[in-house]
Amino acid sequence: MSTILITGATSGLGRYVAFELVRSGHLVLAHGREAGRTERLVEELRAEGAAEGFVADLASLARVRELGAEVAEAHPEIDVLINNAGVGGGPRGSGRELSADGHELRLAVNYLAPVALTRALLPALRANPPARIVNVGSVGQEPLDVDDPELTRDYSGVSAYCRSKFALAAHTFALAEELAGSGVAVNVLHPATYMDTAMVREGGISPWNTVADGAPGVLALATQELGSGRYYDGTRPARAHEAAYDPEVQKRLAAVTDELLTG
Repeated sequence: MSTILITGATSGLGRYVAFELVRSGHLVLAHGREAGRTERLVEELRAEGAAEGFVADLASLARVRELGAEVAEAHPEIDVLINNAGVGGGPRGSGRELSADGHELRLAVNYLAPVALTRALLPALRANPPARIVNVGSVGQEPLDVDDPELTRDYSGVSAYCRSKFALAAHTFALAEELAGSGVAVNVLHPATYMDTAMVREGGISPWNTVADGAPGVLALATQELGSGRYYDGTRPARAHEAAYDPEVQKRLAAVTDELLTG
């Protein structure tokens, strides 16, 4: 059985996946942003199996790195990371928001946080092959403008969301090459379209699917050996935005990412 950290586990898809994993006998390290909700979730999970809670606001890169250090110290046997937490496009017409570090919020939570958390946990994951990293992306992808990664011009919450998910996909493919032969697989998926989540409802969209519809793809990538550097639509192999596979795009994204993470 695996030791699995899942971010954004207190609601929506993350919560559903956490219960499925616990019931299957895995140790679930459930991350939440709020202490009370995280504690209540862990109590419920422990009625079904083994679970532990970790609290961190992923809009703060310092807290993301602390989370990685805390998890690695408490559970050096960790072998699966599910980067599930995310921020949607927000209510229609809403303005640009900033993270604790002053980054555009969607880029910070949906992209910079998973990158920083992955980097913090990579030594532990490498030590426990076969290990897996599952990045929960979206079919909504729009190439990131490396000259304006924070989307300071012509801001749109939907565009910011799609750019963050494009970046996550491109990062996944580059990281998979970097980790080739290490025993750590990394994949990205679109779980399901417009699931019944707070993120979707906040955007004024009527849900098309339930979180149960989105769970099988996440569960498969977390628990099965399905290769590395791949994009899935649910449980089906698919193609991400073509630009995400471009080595030059990946190279420019990596440079911008390092600047944002260290700036």
